[in-house]
Amino acid sequence: MKLRVWHIPQVPMKPFIVEVASVEEGVRVMDALADYDAFQYDNNIKPDYCNANGLEMWDDSLTDQDLEEMELTDRWVDWYSECQCYDDPREYIESLKEETTTAA
Repeated sequence: MKLRVWHIPQVPMKPFIVEVASVEEGVRVMDALADYDAFQYDNNIKPDYCNANGLEMWDDSLTDQDLEEMELTDRWVDWYSECQCYDDPREYIESLKEETTTAA
């Protein structure tokens, strides 16, 4: 599965995009970028900020008609788990940790 993180350090800028190998890596990158923005603010590097970020996945199942109906220009969509139980990658990672802890 192709995954990427998008990060906007100051809304409404264009997003910074980086490909990642896994949901876990995506969450680490998202957290690192958010922490970096907070660090810059806390250390008076920038006077304020309004950031946003997220994880996307490439969805090969979308047809050209789907793209048109959803007004998409490509097949990058917001990430969701295979079971469609999670749409927040951080919650998904936490659930995996809980499963591991429970199984141990």
